[in-house]
Amino acid sequence: MDLIDTHCHLDCPEFDPDRAAVLVRTRAAGVAQLVIPAIHRAGWPGLLALCETDAALYPALGLHPVYLEQHRDADLPALERAIVDKRPLAIGEIGLDYFVRELDRDRQQALFEAQLAIARSADLPVLLHVRKAHEQVLAALKRCPVRGGIAHAFSGGIAEARRYLDLGFALGFGGMLTFERSTKLRALAAALQLDAIVLETDAPDLTVAAHRGERNSPEYLPDVLAALAQVRGEPTDLLAAKTTLNAKAVLGLPAPQPDALS
Repeated sequence: MDLIDTHCHLDCPEFDPDRAAVLVRTRAAGVAQLVIPAIHRAGWPGLLALCETDAALYPALGLHPVYLEQHRDADLPALERAIVDKRPLAIGEIGLDYFVRELDRDRQQALFEAQLAIARSADLPVLLHVRKAHEQVLAALKRCPVRGGIAHAFSGGIAEARRYLDLGFALGFGGMLTFERSTKLRALAAALQLDAIVLETDAPDLTVAAHRGERNSPEYLPDVLAALAQVRGEPTDLLAAKTTLNAKAVLGLPAPQPDALS
């Protein structure tokens, strides 16, 4: 397999004790490339340094809505400078989170739209964090169209999914797909057109069913692939090749050779 984990926080402290070993196991499991999204400016240097050690690790830079209190006005011009200096793969993780009630929604909105404008100016895709705020995110994307990207850990319905697809986004499916109780999510993954789907872990969070209660890891991405094959009734090799192709297309990575799907 040649899988891409489109959303993995490998730079987080949870991986400090064994990051190199995790990467070895991840490669052995068939996961060839990882996208590492940022959450706040303080983490950018470590994230970029990590990605500079390995050509198969791709950085995304952004300001996560859940960490709103850590963000400062100066972080936005710093993001613009970092894009010029480092040219990340994407802008992210950005978005709106209405699940955490104490987060100021107006500040979230302003931060989100400012980062969309930066992504648009830089012609970079975005990695979206959306909880209980699909309507607001979709409205913002209409006001400030970007090159597309990935709606990470997608949990909306089929109608919302189609609206993201119309805007050039793919939908990220991760560990929650492996739980049989996730009936709505599994039904959605079965119903969607295959070119809408990319795979992710969101490690160290949202682990797969087989490792419930443990730290999530990019080496578990094949569990997500297996769950996708189960709910769709399609071969894992086809799904592996197609989701990799989808990820490369939406993120602007080099496409696989034409015989990759044969």
